[in-house]
Amino acid sequence: MTEVTEEDSTAGHAADASGRGVVAAFGQTMKTLRVRAGMEREELGRRIGYSASTVASFEQGRRIPSPRTIDKADEALGAEGLLTVWKEQVERAQYPVFFQGMAKLEKEAIELLAYDALVVKGLLQTEEYMRALLAMRRPTLDQEIIEQRVAARLARQDIFDRRPSPLLSFVMDESVLRHRYGGKNVLRGQLEHLLLVGQKRNVEIQVMPTDCEDNAGVNGPFTVVTRKDGMKFMYVEAQNTSTLQTDPEQTALAAARYGIIRSQALSPRESLEFIERLLGEL
Repeated sequence: MTEVTEEDSTAGHAADASGRGVVAAFGQTMKTLRVRAGMEREELGRRIGYSASTVASFEQGRRIPSPRTIDKADEALGAEGLLTVWKEQVERAQYPVFFQGMAKLEKEAIELLAYDALVVKGLLQTEEYMRALLAMRRPTLDQEIIEQRVAARLARQDIFDRRPSPLLSFVMDESVLRHRYGGKNVLRGQLEHLLLVGQKRNVEIQVMPTDCEDNAGVNGPFTVVTRKDGMKFMYVEAQNTSTLQTDPEQTALAAARYGIIRSQALSPRESLEFIERLLGEL
């Protein structure tokens, strides 16, 4: 079992600071190679598909480039791998320390099961919903951190289009779908997004109605991930701490518990109809 706790009192802030340091170092390397190549930001931007101002953001560590962008920049600058060696570190730097293990597992998942009772799962969030949630954090987050978290969360949503397609199942409490975080328009966009994602063949979205008299998820949200090698992991997160459980007995019990929760919730078809009704009420 891997656990990140508040006993490491500076872990979250240190990780963010460390992540910013990695991104800043990458940006400085990119700038050095660009200047050495005698290339202006406008030219590099044209070659990698971004504006000069975005290139400046990469170089100044204010924006995190995608792995594909790093590959393009390495080729455009003739860096011969001096930029691509940063890919793993830069990608990991997008996430807070307590989530880095889970972010890696999502990339390797053949099945992901998630039960949520507080907010819509990050993989299902719209950008507007993300920003609303991050803006409500206390203590407040720096704008640079918010932009970093939004970009990272959006990048994780590639899981829906990956091939071969992982099996993705989400159950969320009705209350999650009624909280108007960010306002009515943000919630409307989020519900519409759930309807679209719920139509994907590898995705099941289910709602646990508040009038349901049985709910095996009363102990709170959790996620179970199965890797290609068959190994299961249970991830639980709360208050900027997380636990990544690897014990086979505990992960098997978590998967079984999720199966019970899924059987107690509305069916996927009923759930999408329920979400449509909620939309009509806004």
